[in-house]
Amino acid sequence: MKRVLGFIIKSFLQGLVILGPIGVTVYAVFFVFLKLDSLLPFTARFGPGVGAVSVIVIITLVGYIGTRFLLGRWLVQFFDYLLEHTPGIKFIYTAIKDVLGSFVGDKRKFNRPVWVRVNDSPEVLRIGFLTQEELGGFPGDTRVAVYLPHSYAISGWVIVVDRSNVLPVENMSAAEAMKFAVSGGITTK
Repeated sequence: MKRVLGFIIKSFLQGLVILGPIGVTVYAVFFVFLKLDSLLPFTARFGPGVGAVSVIVIITLVGYIGTRFLLGRWLVQFFDYLLEHTPGIKFIYTAIKDVLGSFVGDKRKFNRPVWVRVNDSPEVLRIGFLTQEELGGFPGDTRVAVYLPHSYAISGWVIVVDRSNVLPVENMSAAEAMKFAVSGGITTK
């Protein structure tokens, strides 16, 4: 009886390991899809999904017009200036803009994965992303800024270390390095 119960529990846990990531992924995609679809409620009469597709098309068009045409760039700069100089809104707007700009766009910050030596004996390395090479501190300052993401969290630390404690990550892209960091070192490719 004990063996049978152990077999059932082991099989259940294996099934959970197999179906868990699939279920969470399907749920997350479905949740995002429903939220996007509800942003334009007047599109519901055309069928489910039209709102989500419309939101994606609108975002894509704004991105295209905002980067390709003079009037679009001017409007982006105008609203950027307006939001950055509005008390109360400035803090929220600049924080969101900086976070999004760090991951996507032309000004990505997390594109240079590095190993940071945090202890010499025994040698302990943490994976991070070089975000600032010139801190503008003192003349001859050899310190750099490195972002160390936390595992399974949308947070991390920014540390300032001497350049000699920073080693480039070989044979790993920025995306692979981020996957490695947020998975707790479980995922490498």
